[in-house]
Amino acid sequence: MAKEYGAAERLLIINPGATSTKFAVYDGEKIVFKKTVEHSVADTSGFIKVVDQYEYRLRLILKQVAAEGVDIATLKAVVARGGILKPLKGGTYCINQDMVDDLKAAQFGEHASNLGAVMAYGLAETLKIPSYIVDPVSVDEMEPVARISGLPDLPRISLSHALNTKAVARKVANQLGKNYEDMNLIVAHLGTGVSVTPHKKGRMIDVNNAKEEGPFSPDRCGGLPVGQFLKLALSGKYTSGELREKLGNKGGIYAYLGTTDIREAFAMADGGNVEAKLVLDAFCYQVAKEIGAMATVLAGNVEHIILTGGIAHSERITDEIKKRVAFIAPVTVVPGEEELEALAFGALRVLRGQEPAQNYC
Repeated sequence: MAKEYGAAERLLIINPGATSTKFAVYDGEKIVFKKTVEHSVADTSGFIKVVDQYEYRLRLILKQVAAEGVDIATLKAVVARGGILKPLKGGTYCINQDMVDDLKAAQFGEHASNLGAVMAYGLAETLKIPSYIVDPVSVDEMEPVARISGLPDLPRISLSHALNTKAVARKVANQLGKNYEDMNLIVAHLGTGVSVTPHKKGRMIDVNNAKEEGPFSPDRCGGLPVGQFLKLALSGKYTSGELREKLGNKGGIYAYLGTTDIREAFAMADGGNVEAKLVLDAFCYQVAKEIGAMATVLAGNVEHIILTGGIAHSERITDEIKKRVAFIAPVTVVPGEEELEALAFGALRVLRGQEPAQNYC
């Protein structure tokens, strides 16, 4: 008889973003409640560093948890989205002081998600319960051959939507009656950034760094013609800050159409805007091309392709990508980002002894 779980596995899940904090309480796989608190510029402008928002955000979370009738004394663990850390293999990690110190110092990069583990650890230490992160963005399972870029000074780096891609890979494998660790899959995360990852027997053995490689996205340039970009950078036309903004905030679809909203872009195309149609076609083309490239990483042995992320809600986008890649393997669409669920399930696998907790050192 299957064991039943419930409040004995009560978890608080925390996922901080730049303009919002998402959090939830789970009893085993069952969600008790979830909430998103938006943060205006006025709310956060007084804080110099991300870590300075610690007390402000944690206070909001605890206030809402209490309002939902959940006693924090009943929590068995606190789980957070991992921030930008040193390269790590995939899995669930115990949060320790070394990790907190790295995140507070933004040792490997500043991002709102760095707050997650810091808040989880602080609360968990008070309650004397464990705290975890699951599959942070710095998950690095790339094979040595994938790190070579063509210039020794610039090794390829693994930064991706690891939490969501591994979660949906596990979900689809389960739906197919298989184990994720036994399958070869390609997962394309389509969101603010686009990352396409080949998963070989449970490891992400390559990925396009969504900040600087691969397909363009709503506001990121993706891979660019290096020679042309170098010429632009040396032209004196733009400052260093303006170029960084073009690469990461004002590139991609925004650079062509002045919007990052796929729905607005389609409305423009449907209204007769030829450039809008071309840009949307190019987005699908580049995603499909990256999937095709990653199929070669798996030597053509691809059992399934998964399209996920916020943009995967658009059937017009996913249908166009399917047309180009369905010859490689069957395609499943899992729209959105179930990051809270992924964090909960990752911790549950450890608490139930289904996989070991990893140590950060």
